[in-house]
Amino acid sequence: MRTTRRGFVQTAGAGVLGTALARGQAPAVVARDSAFDVAVVGAGVFGAWTAYHLQRAGRRVALIDAYGPGNARGSSGGETRVIRMGYGDQEIYTRWSRRSLGLWKALLGRTGRTTQFQRAGVLWMAREQDPLTAKTLETLRRLRIRHERLDRSQLAARWPQIDLGPVTWAIHEPDSGFLMAFHVVQAVAEMAMAAGASYAQEAVLPPTGRGELTAVTTRSGKTISAKTFVMACGPWLPKLFPDVLGERIFPTRQEVFYFGVPAGDARFQSSAMPVWVDFAEETYGIPDFKGRGFKVALDRHGPRVDPDSLERVPSAETIAHVREFVARRFPALKDAPIVGADVCQYENTSNGDFLIDRHPELANVWLVGGGSGHGFKHGPAVGEYVAARIADRQPVEAKFSLSTKQKVQQRTVF
Repeated sequence: MRTTRRGFVQTAGAGVLGTALARGQAPAVVARDSAFDVAVVGAGVFGAWTAYHLQRAGRRVALIDAYGPGNARGSSGGETRVIRMGYGDQEIYTRWSRRSLGLWKALLGRTGRTTQFQRAGVLWMAREQDPLTAKTLETLRRLRIRHERLDRSQLAARWPQIDLGPVTWAIHEPDSGFLMAFHVVQAVAEMAMAAGASYAQEAVLPPTGRGELTAVTTRSGKTISAKTFVMACGPWLPKLFPDVLGERIFPTRQEVFYFGVPAGDARFQSSAMPVWVDFAEETYGIPDFKGRGFKVALDRHGPRVDPDSLERVPSAETIAHVREFVARRFPALKDAPIVGADVCQYENTSNGDFLIDRHPELANVWLVGGGSGHGFKHGPAVGEYVAARIADRQPVEAKFSLSTKQKVQQRTVF
């Protein structure tokens, strides 16, 4: 037995994870030619939460991932992710964010990991004419979500470390914040296994045929049978289903940077500063937490990539762009060193709405993905929704349907 650098416990040839589970009984492992009620392919945030909800509902579940929950190649890896309620007038996502925050906090509370959600608040910085933020304000008011509308003088007084530039007002969500990304995905996967789910670290081959899928085959030759399959494998969806999703899911390269704050300067820590979003500049950030650095990332889509072969080294061009922004908006960090960087990917749908629908030719296969850079926070609600649709066989929400996913990107969800 050995423990990997991210805390998974592996037994020879099995690929078993679970730091919490390793303290007691080992989790069930998917054996060769195993049969299940539901096989969930992909142990990112959507897949892990789906497996968790299904197992707790009494289904016999297999959770399968090629690289492991929260791995560095997946869209659910990395240090941190924002959880916010603001979504313009896209009310369903605000409702799902609120529901998900409660489920995140409950699960982390049960596992003793409450610090893996940081209630730092989220600040939406806006210009005078800003339709997205104005619609966000209206939605938060309508749904009675706690928030503040702050004018420029209030912003300057509360967070003088920000050079507001053209910013004239903002919304502050005091109950929102950020999650410790790969850590919380691992926590969900561990809880699914603690409830009885089996796990396999295996690469699934593209399914074939029509009607109903009876089993998936892995690259190592293992066969995993199930009554229902949930394909929640993010940027790998186009590779598993090239005919259906090859031109409808767009994995894109995204770069994230961590700036070292000045020695002894507490102004950029999560205790003193919120998560911030500046959509006019397509940039957002997360305050320094436990000395990991002040996170700054671009929220614009990069070039299309392959998640298996992407070289995860930041580009000089993006570094220069982000440095210029940081020097303007956070002057005290003008000469701050970059102490870390991640190159990850979004897996976008044509407009940013999630994909949650049945495969058009395989009636017992669900396609679950399209996180589109904003999906991480919604993992609990997505998993709950998928588990319910498998149980009740009701039609899916129209905006999540495969038929609405186009071949040209025209982003409408931010």
